[in-house]
Amino acid sequence: MLRVVPIDLALAEHRGALLALLDQYASGSEGGSKPLAAAVRERLPGLLAATPGYRGWLAYLAGQPVGLLNSFAGVSTFQARALVNVHDITVDPSYQRRGIGTALLTALEEFARAQGYCKITLEVLEGNKPAVAAYRKVGFAPYGLDPEFGAAFFFEKKID
Repeated sequence: MLRVVPIDLALAEHRGALLALLDQYASGSEGGSKPLAAAVRERLPGLLAATPGYRGWLAYLAGQPVGLLNSFAGVSTFQARALVNVHDITVDPSYQRRGIGTALLTALEEFARAQGYCKITLEVLEGNKPAVAAYRKVGFAPYGLDPEFGAAFFFEKKID
């Protein structure tokens, strides 16, 4: 039976599951093919716990953690309302295509509705066709304000 629970970073089991699933994701091609650095594994749980607006969920199947969703609250300035952004969503490759990602997104949507958030945002690599299809299936679509300007791009500028 699939069970989705909010992450409680005070629990060692949840910290371990978060780090294991995130490391598995980072190590795969969709995550950049590099495992998490030891320093990241050490700092991340405390940083997330101290970050206002962080919310995460774990999916368990037969008592084993198989899915993770990390999100952060933000603000829609055009609506003057809170929003939530999915920063990471991952399902153990051995358990993909079983509705686990959908269950994680459903848990987030229920939370967002209860909090009065106006929308959920996320980014996805255009070449990750299975993820794009899964997001579209549950109602996500590319973001744009005016068709003349097209869909939004997600950019980054590293400042390391």
